[in-house]
Amino acid sequence: MKKNEAKNRIAKLSTEINRLRFEYHVLDKADVTDEVYSSLMDELRSLEEQFPDLKAVDSPTQKIGGKPVEKFQKVKHQVRQWSFDDIFDFEGLQKWDEKIERMVEKLGGNRAEGGQGGEGGIGRLDYVCEIKIDGLKIILTYKNGIFVSGATRGDGVIGEDVTENLKTIYSIPLKLKKNISGVFVGECWLSKKELHRINTEREKNGEALFANSRNAAAGSIRQLDSKVAASRRLDSFIYDIDFLDGIDFPKTQMEELKLLKELGFNVNPDTKLCKNIAEIEEFYQGWIGKKDSQNYGIDGVAIKINSRALQEALGYTGKSPRWGVAYKFPAEKVTTIVEDISVQVGRTGALTPVAHLRPVSVAGSTVSRATLHNADEIERLDIRIGDTVVIQKAGDVIPEVVEVIVSLRTGKEKKFKMPEVCPICGSPVKRESVGVSPLRRRGETPTFSAAHYCTNKNCYAVEIEKIIHFVSKKGFNIDGLGESIVEQLMNEGLVADFSDIFELTLGDLKPLERFAEKSAQNLIEAIAASRKITLEKFIFALGIRHVGEETAVLIAQAINTEIPNLKSQIPNKAQNSKHKIQNLADVIKFFPEITVEDWRSIKGIGEKSAESLVSWFGDKNNLEILERMRSAGVEILSEKGVNGGKEGKAKLSGKTIVLTGELESFTRDEAKDIIRREGGSVSSSVSKNTSFVLAGENPGSKYQKALTLGVRVVGEKEFGEMIK
Repeated sequence: MKKNEAKNRIAKLSTEINRLRFEYHVLDKADVTDEVYSSLMDELRSLEEQFPDLKAVDSPTQKIGGKPVEKFQKVKHQVRQWSFDDIFDFEGLQKWDEKIERMVEKLGGNRAEGGQGGEGGIGRLDYVCEIKIDGLKIILTYKNGIFVSGATRGDGVIGEDVTENLKTIYSIPLKLKKNISGVFVGECWLSKKELHRINTEREKNGEALFANSRNAAAGSIRQLDSKVAASRRLDSFIYDIDFLDGIDFPKTQMEELKLLKELGFNVNPDTKLCKNIAEIEEFYQGWIGKKDSQNYGIDGVAIKINSRALQEALGYTGKSPRWGVAYKFPAEKVTTIVEDISVQVGRTGALTPVAHLRPVSVAGSTVSRATLHNADEIERLDIRIGDTVVIQKAGDVIPEVVEVIVSLRTGKEKKFKMPEVCPICGSPVKRESVGVSPLRRRGETPTFSAAHYCTNKNCYAVEIEKIIHFVSKKGFNIDGLGESIVEQLMNEGLVADFSDIFELTLGDLKPLERFAEKSAQNLIEAIAASRKITLEKFIFALGIRHVGEETAVLIAQAINTEIPNLKSQIPNKAQNSKHKIQNLADVIKFFPEITVEDWRSIKGIGEKSAESLVSWFGDKNNLEILERMRSAGVEILSEKGVNGGKEGKAKLSGKTIVLTGELESFTRDEAKDIIRREGGSVSSSVSKNTSFVLAGENPGSKYQKALTLGVRVVGEKEFGEMIK
């Protein structure tokens, strides 16, 4: 066969094979037998071997797997990946819905059953319910219609490049049905039938069995040899679009799912548009009864606001979208034996009792420990060492004991009593007074905290947990400073508090066990790289009690703009504008003067958080640690978490901005964060009300629409000057 004839034949074979695959793996129908399909594939493979330069990157033969890789490369996501918050019952659904409705009303939206819904406002409030697949989250990137890369979620910012393994999944198209670019999100899963087949083979080979299909899918995607992944017949459902270029972004989640199907993705058909939570609950209850009959794992229902405009307006908390939630199915319950009860000491000094269990499988994983929360919970359950108990676990939630089967007691069970001294440092343990309960009469005994606390602020266990929290990914994110290394450095006397970390030298580390010259150098470099940090991450890293990630974000957003006492202390432009809170020196100077009332003036910060902040920044020792950190070169990045501007005003206040094209200086997610922090809003579509379009390389239709409407277009350099 001549080359030109081979080229035409390869094109026809590829088109036909892709059609058959789409119909079989996406539409669940087959027009031909397996023998016919195999024959077509054999012919295509033979032609590509004869004419290797005619093999296209999106050829159907690429599904069989390529050469093994040595290791997976880390990849930064173009758009940050989030996880939904979980709810477990109708009461939780009601509370979430009420909160959403309040926020939507403030934005000018309304209920779906309220008539026109969003005419002249920001949108109509209705919900899309989707089946929540118990698989592995995947992020797929396409350029000009061609699949170019795929990654795991990782920590939401950095994932692992598993492109070659994802290419082997038949339901993931190597070429879209439209010539567009985009980032698409979904779930990789393994069928229950395939799991049974794989486990049967592993049992014959004396290999450990996969506990569930989710573990098997995750293990398959992380195979260095893509041929192994190909042999396991993975599947996928795609349910979200993070970025789109070359076509207008859908205005609703339902339209988004429709577009995904039109592009050639496998989209789960079990989706429902719901006007209210009564309809959501009906959908949810219906699936509880039939979830086990499906060939894939289902662990709940994903609920999303349908309007994309409302989604963007509601935005995100520090850890999850406000516009969506995961309604988990009832937790699985099993029985086991409590073999012992121990106590752990956390970074706040709280003592948490932990039940050591006879290992048992629940919710797809083997459990040998469960939290008992506190002494009150132990007393309420009347739990004893040796008891037969019921434990429950839902998804990734820490398992807990929910019931004791008293009828199975033998009389040999032992009661547990919280220790009177700290098991780590031997200091006295006490409960903190939290005032008089409103249910008590005046003059009666004050109530106490549920938790017991070590009275030694410098308790070794507390200090270790504080520093582990400080260097974690959500804090200073110091790579190489794991729990064992932190403990080693503290045992060697090299680290006693946060500031000591930034004073470590190569000479300190090289003599230690576990440290060769290269690993010591890597840690020193990681510490140096961590010295510059955003205000919200800095506040979170300090480990202040009742101040979590979301509270830290709220504080960072409010600094210089919302705290009355702080604003009154900072000189205005006419006096000395440089005294804005934008570096560590300013934090040390001004934060100790902020009162409980000032902290509480920030929307979302409660009394406990405010009191903890006042207490922490009022501690002279803590301020000395901060000063030593400042001297060691720790810097707070002023452009993150604080509003700039010569007069303290947000630089993009009131502006509506649209993004298009490929940005180089930062990811789209980072650009959106900057815009929102500077008082602007991000829109997915261009209109006459758009303030300007931020355009990167290869801008799409939004760029052309901006030119047509006369909307200003700016590049990254000009945008950088705006926010400088």
